[in-house]
Parts: sequence; C-alpha cells; structure tokens
Amino acid sequence: SPLCCLSLQEVGPTMVGDEHSDPTLMSFLGATKRNMLGNHFWEYYVNDAPRVVLNKLESCGYRVVSMTGVGQTLVWCLHKE
Repeated sequence: SPLCCLSLQEVGPTMVGDEHSDPTLMSFLGATKRNMLGNHFWEYYVNDAPRVVLNKLESCGYRVVSMTGVGQTLVWCLHKE
C-alpha cells in the first residue's frame, strides 16, 4: 500500500495523508486533520520534521521508494509490503 508524505520545509509541518488515509496510522503519527481555506479536501499533518515522520513509518514497515522536490515542497513516496 503506497503512502506519500509532503513537507513544505525541512523542519515541518509534514503532510502525511488525505481524508481517506488509515485513521489508525494517522493516530500513530500523531496527525491532525484539517481543511485549509479554499481547499475542497481535508488533509492530515504533523508538526514533526520529515525525518521524524519517516523514522516512525519505517518502524511500521514502510520503505522510501522515491523522493523529489516540487518548488519548495519535498515529496517522499513510501511502500509497505
């Protein structure tokens, strides 16, 4: 099952899911669900730096498949077998 994490900065916040994400995993990450003004969707985020989130996800069996930068946003794609 694939998972993507977004970070607008290297220190956080880190977006970790959308409104359809696994609530148990979001709870484990300590994520909060929010709707940004003007968006027609909800997202989960944490104030942790991406490295903290990636370490937590690794402990659950997720592995980084790819990483890229889009403007000032960093995107990691992970997979759990």
